[in-house]
Amino acid sequence: MEDKKPKLHYPNGRGRMETIRWVLAAAGVEFEEEFLETKEQLQKLQDGNHLLFQQVPMVEIDGMKLVQTRSILHYIADKHNLFGRDLQERTLIDMYVEGTLDLLELIIMHPFLRPDDQQKEVVSMAQKAIFRYFPVFEKVLRDHGQRFLVGNQLSLADVVLLQTILALEEKIPNILASFPHLQEYSVKVSNVPTIRKFLEPGSKKKPPPDEIYVRTVYNIFMPS
Repeated sequence: MEDKKPKLHYPNGRGRMETIRWVLAAAGVEFEEEFLETKEQLQKLQDGNHLLFQQVPMVEIDGMKLVQTRSILHYIADKHNLFGRDLQERTLIDMYVEGTLDLLELIIMHPFLRPDDQQKEVVSMAQKAIFRYFPVFEKVLRDHGQRFLVGNQLSLADVVLLQTILALEEKIPNILASFPHLQEYSVKVSNVPTIRKFLEPGSKKKPPPDEIYVRTVYNIFMPS
Protein backbone atom coordinates (compact mmCIF):
# COMPACT_ATOMS: atom_id res chain seq x y z
CA MET A 1 0.00 0.00 0.00
CA GLU A 2 2.82 2.40 0.87
CA ASP A 3 4.53 1.83 -2.47
CA LYS A 4 1.47 2.69 -4.55
CA LYS A 5 1.58 6.21 -5.98
CA PRO A 6 -1.27 8.51 -5.02
CA LYS A 7 -3.77 8.95 -7.85
CA LEU A 8 -5.42 12.33 -8.39
CA HIS A 9 -8.88 12.63 -9.99
CA TYR A 10 -9.62 16.06 -11.46
CA PRO A 11 -9.74 17.89 -14.81
CA ASN A 12 -6.41 18.64 -16.52
CA GLY A 13 -5.92 22.07 -15.02
CA ARG A 14 -5.16 23.90 -11.82
CA GLY A 15 -8.38 24.48 -9.92
CA ARG A 16 -8.52 23.20 -6.36
CA MET A 17 -6.28 20.24 -7.16
CA GLU A 18 -3.24 22.38 -7.90
CA THR A 19 -2.44 23.03 -4.23
CA ILE A 20 -2.54 19.26 -3.65
CA ARG A 21 -0.09 18.76 -6.54
CA TRP A 22 2.16 21.42 -5.01
CA VAL A 23 2.19 19.78 -1.57
CA LEU A 24 2.84 16.29 -2.93
CA ALA A 25 5.68 17.69 -5.04
CA ALA A 26 7.13 19.61 -2.07
CA ALA A 27 7.07 16.36 -0.08
CA GLY A 28 8.94 14.61 -2.92
CA VAL A 29 6.00 12.26 -3.60
CA GLU A 30 5.44 11.05 -7.15
CA PHE A 31 1.79 10.80 -8.16
CA GLU A 32 -0.44 9.72 -11.01
CA GLU A 33 -3.37 11.63 -12.48
CA GLU A 34 -6.63 10.50 -14.01
CA PHE A 35 -8.05 13.51 -15.77
CA LEU A 36 -11.78 14.07 -15.86
CA GLU A 37 -12.82 15.14 -19.34
CA THR A 38 -16.52 14.25 -19.47
CA LYS A 39 -19.63 14.40 -17.30
CA GLU A 40 -19.84 10.60 -17.69
CA GLN A 41 -16.48 10.09 -15.95
CA LEU A 42 -17.66 12.17 -13.00
CA GLN A 43 -20.95 10.27 -12.93
CA LYS A 44 -19.09 6.96 -12.86
CA LEU A 45 -17.09 8.08 -9.80
CA GLN A 46 -20.28 9.28 -8.13
CA ASP A 47 -22.22 6.10 -8.94
CA GLY A 48 -19.38 3.94 -7.65
CA ASN A 49 -19.47 5.66 -4.24
CA HIS A 50 -15.92 6.93 -4.75
CA LEU A 51 -16.78 10.52 -3.83
CA LEU A 52 -17.97 11.02 -0.28
CA PHE A 53 -19.79 14.27 -1.07
CA GLN A 54 -20.13 13.70 -4.84
CA GLN A 55 -17.30 16.17 -5.51
CA VAL A 56 -13.71 16.30 -6.69
CA PRO A 57 -10.80 16.81 -5.96
CA MET A 58 -10.42 13.17 -4.97
CA VAL A 59 -7.11 11.54 -4.14
CA GLU A 60 -6.55 7.82 -3.81
CA ILE A 61 -3.81 7.41 -1.21
CA ASP A 62 -2.85 4.74 1.32
CA GLY A 63 -5.94 2.68 0.54
CA MET A 64 -8.31 5.63 1.05
CA LYS A 65 -10.30 7.84 -1.29
CA LEU A 66 -9.88 11.30 0.20
CA VAL A 67 -12.08 14.27 -0.68
CA GLN A 68 -12.35 17.88 0.54
CA THR A 69 -9.26 19.91 -0.40
CA ARG A 70 -8.26 20.98 3.10
CA SER A 71 -8.59 17.45 4.51
CA ILE A 72 -6.39 16.12 1.72
CA LEU A 73 -3.80 18.85 2.33
CA HIS A 74 -3.76 18.13 6.07
CA TYR A 75 -3.27 14.41 5.53
CA ILE A 76 -0.36 14.84 3.11
CA ALA A 77 1.26 17.58 5.20
CA ASP A 78 0.96 15.55 8.40
CA LYS A 79 2.30 12.40 6.79
CA HIS A 80 5.32 14.18 5.30
CA ASN A 81 6.30 16.45 8.21
CA LEU A 82 4.98 19.64 6.66
CA PHE A 83 2.56 20.38 9.49
CA GLY A 84 4.72 21.61 12.35
CA ARG A 85 6.17 19.91 15.40
CA ASP A 86 3.45 20.58 17.97
CA LEU A 87 -0.11 21.81 18.32
CA GLN A 88 0.90 25.46 18.48
CA GLU A 89 2.90 25.30 15.24
CA ARG A 90 0.17 23.29 13.58
CA THR A 91 -2.44 25.90 14.51
CA LEU A 92 -0.27 28.74 13.19
CA ILE A 93 0.28 26.83 9.94
CA ASP A 94 -3.46 26.22 9.68
CA MET A 95 -4.30 29.91 10.22
CA TYR A 96 -1.80 30.99 7.57
CA VAL A 97 -3.05 28.36 5.13
CA GLU A 98 -6.71 29.27 5.65
CA GLY A 99 -6.01 32.94 5.04
CA THR A 100 -3.92 32.24 1.95
CA LEU A 101 -6.52 29.84 0.54
CA ASP A 102 -9.12 32.61 0.78
CA LEU A 103 -6.91 34.70 -1.51
CA LEU A 104 -6.09 31.74 -3.76
CA GLU A 105 -9.82 31.03 -4.21
CA LEU A 106 -10.19 34.41 -5.95
CA ILE A 107 -7.48 33.37 -8.41
CA ILE A 108 -9.08 29.94 -8.96
CA MET A 109 -12.47 31.48 -9.79
CA HIS A 110 -11.08 34.31 -11.95
CA PRO A 111 -11.15 32.50 -15.34
CA PHE A 112 -14.83 31.66 -14.84
CA LEU A 113 -15.89 35.31 -14.55
CA ARG A 114 -17.40 37.21 -17.45
CA PRO A 115 -14.69 38.96 -19.52
CA ASP A 116 -16.00 42.37 -18.39
CA ASP A 117 -15.52 41.41 -14.77
CA GLN A 118 -12.09 39.78 -15.06
CA GLN A 119 -10.04 42.97 -15.17
CA LYS A 120 -12.00 44.50 -12.28
CA GLU A 121 -11.38 41.35 -10.26
CA VAL A 122 -7.61 41.55 -10.92
CA VAL A 123 -7.64 45.02 -9.35
CA SER A 124 -9.67 43.70 -6.40
CA MET A 125 -7.32 40.73 -5.96
CA ALA A 126 -4.28 43.00 -6.01
CA GLN A 127 -5.82 45.28 -3.38
CA LYS A 128 -6.69 42.37 -1.09
CA ALA A 129 -3.21 40.86 -1.48
CA ILE A 130 -1.39 44.15 -0.90
CA PHE A 131 -3.52 45.55 1.94
CA ARG A 132 -4.86 42.49 3.76
CA TYR A 133 -2.75 39.38 3.20
CA PHE A 134 0.83 40.22 2.24
CA PRO A 135 1.42 42.68 5.12
CA VAL A 136 0.68 39.83 7.56
CA PHE A 137 3.35 37.57 6.07
CA GLU A 138 5.83 40.41 5.57
CA LYS A 139 5.56 41.20 9.28
CA VAL A 140 5.91 37.54 10.32
CA LEU A 141 9.08 37.14 8.27
CA ARG A 142 10.50 40.47 9.41
CA ASP A 143 9.79 39.86 13.09
CA HIS A 144 11.08 36.32 13.50
CA GLY A 145 13.91 36.53 10.95
CA GLN A 146 13.60 32.88 9.98
CA ARG A 147 13.70 31.27 6.59
CA PHE A 148 10.16 29.85 6.70
CA LEU A 149 6.86 31.01 8.16
CA VAL A 150 6.66 28.55 11.08
CA GLY A 151 9.32 26.73 13.07
CA ASN A 152 12.13 27.52 10.62
CA GLN A 153 11.27 24.50 8.48
CA LEU A 154 9.23 24.11 5.31
CA SER A 155 5.53 23.64 6.01
CA LEU A 156 2.20 23.54 4.24
CA ALA A 157 1.90 27.30 4.90
CA ASP A 158 5.02 28.02 2.83
CA VAL A 159 3.91 25.84 -0.06
CA VAL A 160 0.45 27.42 -0.29
CA LEU A 161 1.82 30.96 0.05
CA LEU A 162 4.42 30.47 -2.67
CA GLN A 163 1.83 28.94 -5.00
CA THR A 164 -0.42 31.95 -4.42
CA ILE A 165 2.38 34.50 -4.88
CA LEU A 166 3.48 32.95 -8.18
CA ALA A 167 -0.10 32.73 -9.46
CA LEU A 168 -0.64 36.41 -8.62
CA GLU A 169 2.67 37.40 -10.26
CA GLU A 170 1.40 35.87 -13.51
CA LYS A 171 -1.33 38.54 -13.49
CA ILE A 172 0.47 41.35 -11.62
CA PRO A 173 4.26 40.90 -12.05
CA ASN A 174 5.26 43.60 -9.52
CA ILE A 175 2.81 42.57 -6.78
CA LEU A 176 5.64 42.10 -4.24
CA ALA A 177 7.25 45.48 -4.97
CA SER A 178 6.53 46.82 -1.46
CA PHE A 179 7.40 43.59 0.37
CA PRO A 180 11.17 43.01 0.46
CA HIS A 181 11.01 40.14 2.96
CA LEU A 182 8.41 38.33 0.87
CA GLN A 183 10.53 38.86 -2.24
CA GLU A 184 13.52 37.22 -0.56
CA TYR A 185 11.32 34.51 0.94
CA SER A 186 9.74 33.69 -2.44
CA VAL A 187 13.18 33.10 -3.95
CA LYS A 188 14.30 30.94 -1.00
CA VAL A 189 11.22 28.73 -1.02
CA SER A 190 11.37 28.42 -4.81
CA ASN A 191 14.87 27.01 -4.38
CA VAL A 192 13.91 24.22 -1.99
CA PRO A 193 15.04 21.25 -4.17
CA THR A 194 11.68 19.49 -4.43
CA ILE A 195 9.90 22.75 -5.21
CA ARG A 196 12.55 23.86 -7.68
CA LYS A 197 12.02 20.56 -9.52
CA PHE A 198 8.24 21.14 -9.60
CA LEU A 199 8.77 24.63 -11.04
CA GLU A 200 10.89 23.30 -13.92
CA PRO A 201 9.37 22.61 -17.36
CA GLY A 202 8.03 19.08 -17.75
CA SER A 203 6.70 18.73 -14.21
CA LYS A 204 3.05 18.04 -13.35
CA LYS A 205 2.51 21.70 -12.44
CA LYS A 206 -0.35 22.97 -14.56
CA PRO A 207 -0.22 26.09 -16.75
CA PRO A 208 -2.56 29.04 -16.22
CA PRO A 209 -6.14 28.12 -17.13
CA ASP A 210 -7.10 28.70 -20.75
CA GLU A 211 -10.40 28.60 -22.64
CA ILE A 212 -10.15 24.84 -23.18
CA TYR A 213 -9.84 24.20 -19.43
CA VAL A 214 -12.74 26.55 -18.64
CA ARG A 215 -14.93 24.88 -21.28
CA THR A 216 -14.02 21.40 -20.00
CA VAL A 217 -14.93 22.37 -16.43
CA TYR A 218 -18.28 23.76 -17.57
CA ASN A 219 -19.01 20.62 -19.60
CA ILE A 220 -18.24 18.33 -16.66
CA PHE A 221 -19.83 20.18 -13.78
CA MET A 222 -22.70 22.29 -15.16
CA PRO A 223 -26.15 20.67 -15.23
CA SER A 224 -27.19 19.44 -18.66
